[in-house]
Amino acid sequence: MPKISRPITGTHFLTRGAKTHFESGRPVEEGTYLKPYKKLLVDITASKAGLDKALAFANDLFNALDSVGYRVVLAPQGEEFRRGQIDELEEPRKRQDYYHSSLWSPYRPTVVYVGTVAIGLAVVEMSEEVLMRYVNGKYIRDADYVPPKNSRRYLDHTWTTSKELPCGRLRLIAYSPYWRASWSARWQEVKNSPLTRDIPSIVKAIEDAAIELVEKLKEADRQAEIARLKRLAEEEKRRQEEDRRSVQQSVKDSQAHLVQIIQAWSDAMNVERFLQGVEERASNLPSNERNAMLERLNLARDFIGTQNPLDFFLSWKTPLERYQPLASRLLDDHHESDKDAEDEIEDQ
Repeated sequence: MPKISRPITGTHFLTRGAKTHFESGRPVEEGTYLKPYKKLLVDITASKAGLDKALAFANDLFNALDSVGYRVVLAPQGEEFRRGQIDELEEPRKRQDYYHSSLWSPYRPTVVYVGTVAIGLAVVEMSEEVLMRYVNGKYIRDADYVPPKNSRRYLDHTWTTSKELPCGRLRLIAYSPYWRASWSARWQEVKNSPLTRDIPSIVKAIEDAAIELVEKLKEADRQAEIARLKRLAEEEKRRQEEDRRSVQQSVKDSQAHLVQIIQAWSDAMNVERFLQGVEERASNLPSNERNAMLERLNLARDFIGTQNPLDFFLSWKTPLERYQPLASRLLDDHHESDKDAEDEIEDQ
């Protein structure tokens, strides 16, 4: 741990005024965790009874970290940090898959910067399982329950259940706020052993963790680059395969279209020979019959439309007109770049 250049005491700016925001938050049941309205707030989870203790510990820890040159702040806006998993249970146990925490959470995590590396910090008042008794519309601790005196006219209808309630003992959770690298550690106090005694060792552990996290981030970046290059290679392979399929399809479509045009040409020639035959025979008819036949022949030509085989042939598209292969496009882009460069030199 670095030498303390100047011990910092007093109220840390993150804890200053925090108590008011926590205590003026959403209404909660007595003895349960506070839920402040303010979201840009130091990451503390506590009940009203445990709030002062949690704030005092956080204040001492933040001052200790600041004293050795490590900044404790709310995560800067724009940083893509995540908040670590916060477990308030003093005796950790597996949650149900459908479990959804109802604890308060801040908009941004509280982090300490060790150099340029950030480490998330969360102070939690732990909870313990307590036997509760339902009496007159609310739950009280079973230990505080005083049964009524025996009376034939009065029956006290109550029942008991277990609930997790804040116990006053603290846990500190330190974690990696980076999505690409995982790390976490926790310290929690036991009866007659306050967590403030562990602050020097906590500061040292955070410093060591930052060194470890630097290597994890480097490795994560290396793996991310490998994955990126792999994705690019796979995308290029797919692109080349699609290009080959498109080239093959363009050749196939062009051949089929040419066959259709040849058939259309043949059909057009047959139609034209038929119409010419009609016209030749009509010329031998009497005048009034010939005129009627030629008029009908014109109607047929208008109805059929153009029968010029050249019009059909001009509609044919070559494979390159249907699809331009990637290699050809790249060559065109290269030539275009060379032309732009030549134009720029000429302008100069």
